[in-house]
Amino acid sequence: MVDLTNGAEKSLQMPSGELKAFFDEKVLAYNQPGFIPSDPISIPHRFSRIQDIEISGFIAATLAWGQRVTIINKCNELLERMDRAPYDFVLNHTEADLKRLVDFKHRTFNTTDTLYFMEFFRWFYQQYDSLEDGFLVGTSREAPEMEKGIAGFNRMFFSLPEAPDRTKKHVATPERKSACKRINMFLRWMVRQDTTGVDFGLWKVIQPRHLVCPCDIHVGRVARRFGLITRQQNDWRTAMELTENLRLLDSDDPVKYDFALFGLGVFEKLQ
Repeated sequence: MVDLTNGAEKSLQMPSGELKAFFDEKVLAYNQPGFIPSDPISIPHRFSRIQDIEISGFIAATLAWGQRVTIINKCNELLERMDRAPYDFVLNHTEADLKRLVDFKHRTFNTTDTLYFMEFFRWFYQQYDSLEDGFLVGTSREAPEMEKGIAGFNRMFFSLPEAPDRTKKHVATPERKSACKRINMFLRWMVRQDTTGVDFGLWKVIQPRHLVCPCDIHVGRVARRFGLITRQQNDWRTAMELTENLRLLDSDDPVKYDFALFGLGVFEKLQ
């Protein structure tokens, strides 16, 4: 089980059985419908068609940095400009429609990035029914590896001739050693399915056991506190280290513990 004696110097000394019980309790507390309204996942929850969920979810995950209220407000603003019909908009927009997206901005995500997202989504959905196919390009459908799948999706995303270099900072890849926090969060939304209805469980080839845990400053701090991470930086290797330790607690659904780590870090502000 998890070796909690070789982690950070100030890690909590908790036997692995107790750790699993504690984390399972926190998952039950935070993996609830009441979590949805104040989280960016509320954006795709407004839709029922899979493509609308995928597009709005990918946008929400991409814009998910900063205060959550601001993130949700900016997502709402962009979707309003898309007539609250993202799939129809990306497939059928005209040049006049695109003018409504000019001057959209969230932090460093600007008009150039927004317009390229629309161009990529139009190109993609003219060929595929689900964004899941994009994350299977670089890996095996029989045994998907998310490191390869995310890297393959990134190469596909920027394969169009007009892909702007500046937009690359908004779509992460393990090939740049990024922890890919927002991509992994989006994948959790699309893949995980349980009885609470927070995550969507839309995709059927990629399974929960294949996922990598989103790792940001909050999750990383809590994970180090419990000895689940020994590395000090938050990069892809750290996300994999965390996920491998979480698989010792639940090999079929390790990323459910994202709810526990995030809840402890953000809501309970565990130091």
